[in-house]
Amino acid sequence: MDGRPRDEVILITGISGSGKSVALHALEDAGYFCVDNLPPELLRDFIRLEGERFTHRVAVAVDVRTATSLPNLVPLIDELKSEGVRIRPIFLDASTDALVRRFSETRRPHPLTAGPERGDAARALIEAIELEREMLADLREISTVIDTSQLRPALLRNWVRSLVGARETALTLVFESFAYKHGVPLDADYVFDVRVLPNPYYIRELRPLTGRDAPVAAYLEAQPEAVEMLAQIQNFLQRWLPSFEDDQRSYLTVAIGCTGGQHRSVFAVEWLARRFDSRYATLLRHREIDARG
Repeated sequence: MDGRPRDEVILITGISGSGKSVALHALEDAGYFCVDNLPPELLRDFIRLEGERFTHRVAVAVDVRTATSLPNLVPLIDELKSEGVRIRPIFLDASTDALVRRFSETRRPHPLTAGPERGDAARALIEAIELEREMLADLREISTVIDTSQLRPALLRNWVRSLVGARETALTLVFESFAYKHGVPLDADYVFDVRVLPNPYYIRELRPLTGRDAPVAAYLEAQPEAVEMLAQIQNFLQRWLPSFEDDQRSYLTVAIGCTGGQHRSVFAVEWLARRFDSRYATLLRHREIDARG
């Protein structure tokens, strides 16, 4: 993390129940000065004050509890960036099923369900979650998204630290492998399906291995269709990544899926990351493998 600019402001936001507190604690442990639930109208003054105090590693969490101020947050972020403030919004998201399960386990109320200050219009939990998605849609659009649906807290902490610790380039590429049987990651910008490739799972000696192991890699590299498909994905990304840089995008997540998320997608992510690492900061995520660790 020492390679990151010392004056960058990390803005943690996202859907209630998606892990914002976990992410903020991870940054606090990494040496950031953290503030939770800061009203957006105070963000500019807070950044100025911390700059005067020379406390440059700053992380702020903003969420739907400051609902009346949320419409002003995206324009404020744009203004701060135009003024030279290095602000990086990170949006945590999760599937509705995962959020319902978490709220049920903790027995905590969703902040948009009825309360004394919100009148008598009680909302079902799912309705509150969908309302929150609508309220935060614009903020999600300008942020780096992390799907926490299947992440344990320890893994989320690692992903957040890796994200803010990536080396500085105009665009950071996140290559993520996943299993279709567990759903497509919510944070994916591009999704490629490699289930049509020969499956090492059906070779007995390769079944217990993963796409990071040399025998699996050698097997897939020997399949002409695997090499052809990965070369086409590489060419596609090389053609369009400059346009994302021109559009001032900071992060792009490329998700590669197969049936179990163990062999073909993992190999593809490793193969592609090696070919883009020299020009872009690249982060690797293996959702199913990492979840087992």
